[in-house]
Amino acid sequence: MSVTPHTRNAAENPTAGQAALRGSSPLEEAFARHQSELLGTLYYLVGNLEDARDALQEAFVKCWRHRDQVDEVENLKAWIFRIALNTGRDIRETAWRRKRQGLPEDEGALASREKTPIEIVEHDERLMRLRSALAELRPEEQEVFLLRQNGELTYEEIAETIGVPTGTVKTRMRLALSRLRGALAE
Repeated sequence: MSVTPHTRNAAENPTAGQAALRGSSPLEEAFARHQSELLGTLYYLVGNLEDARDALQEAFVKCWRHRDQVDEVENLKAWIFRIALNTGRDIRETAWRRKRQGLPEDEGALASREKTPIEIVEHDERLMRLRSALAELRPEEQEVFLLRQNGELTYEEIAETIGVPTGTVKTRMRLALSRLRGALAE
């Protein structure tokens, strides 16, 4: 078996992403690993993609300012999510005070070309119903639901993140699921 120049180059020069992670701090690695879940959670928390991206960037800056505390943190993922969640709350409250509404995302632009127009409309309607149902949840139920679904945190990690007992987290999740089922069944 011969080694092609392309294979040799790939072995000698790893991709930029891999090289960047190899020399990065545990905080940078954890933030990069959970970035998509953080962005999804922040999106539903603040209501639009641009504010969610701003919150994500601001959360990273806040984490970076306190990077000297990372060695003392028992659960880095929960710590990062707590900072991101607080940042998202701040941005959401600021937006609400300005009485600003985020523009709806154009989900149709993301649809596969293989889908029929009817499938696209049905998908968009389901997505709008889900967003509407999520918006109707109380903020504490919304946070627990998003941390569990998007952040994939355990109930214990969520409790640690938001500073409430695990039983309270489970109750909020049960209420959120019940309300979402009711809203989506209509």
